[in-house]
Amino acid sequence: MAHLQPKLAELDPVWHRICNEAEAAIAEEPLMGGLIHAGILHHKTFEGALAYRISMKLSSPEMSEQILREIADQAYVEAPELAAAARADLVATYDRDPACHRFMKPLLFFKGFQAVQAYRLGHWLYQNNRKDLAYFIQMRTSEMFGVDIHPAAKIGQGIMIDHAHSIVIGETAVVGDNVSMLHSVTLGGTGKEDDDRHPKIGNGVLIGAGAHVLGNIKVGNCSRIAAGSVVLAEVPPMKTVAGVPAKIVGEAGCSQPSISMDQILNAVM
Repeated sequence: MAHLQPKLAELDPVWHRICNEAEAAIAEEPLMGGLIHAGILHHKTFEGALAYRISMKLSSPEMSEQILREIADQAYVEAPELAAAARADLVATYDRDPACHRFMKPLLFFKGFQAVQAYRLGHWLYQNNRKDLAYFIQMRTSEMFGVDIHPAAKIGQGIMIDHAHSIVIGETAVVGDNVSMLHSVTLGGTGKEDDDRHPKIGNGVLIGAGAHVLGNIKVGNCSRIAAGSVVLAEVPPMKTVAGVPAKIVGEAGCSQPSISMDQILNAVM
């Protein structure tokens, strides 16, 4: 497949690598051929494969795969930044997740990556005043992946959500670039307040499993939130917080916690 698209390969090394990995995977396990051809090798571009994967996952008796595919195709044409963010998310997952050994794995198998791309599609719909469709995407993403991200939330690129079970990100939440989080993270409110009520997560932040960040508070760039913490107050940049309620327990331990993925607190205690 890769040899059929030499010009595309030069322009899109991520897609070129995915196609090469797909061919090697079929040679290794021929029984995966149908899935891998349908998900990757039948498509000319990364955008086409991504639109196919999202539409297959989110389709239901209420909304066909064909309709969702047309919506996604339109989104990637009109907003190329969506696919650019997806590429950054894919590379981030490959770089940070020790269980990810090939570029094609997030696209085919990792629900954290797929859920974030579904959110990005819903966010594009929301921004274009197609809110009912956006809410449908949110609902189906929650049902299929266990990830509930409001389509109005603002999320940067280079995002890695590992395991991606029981993730909740509220309507007015903001998540910066190059953020990593594990399962059961909540970026939520503290009650029934209206308006701006959800956390603002800076760039390069690492959020541990089961952490809850509540209210309209800032979490500074390159900080760490320990697993199981409940954060109710602002977190300065490059600090580690832990506990219930969370308190500063030391420095972040490195310049890029979200990339190092080091969650051990001993080094900063």
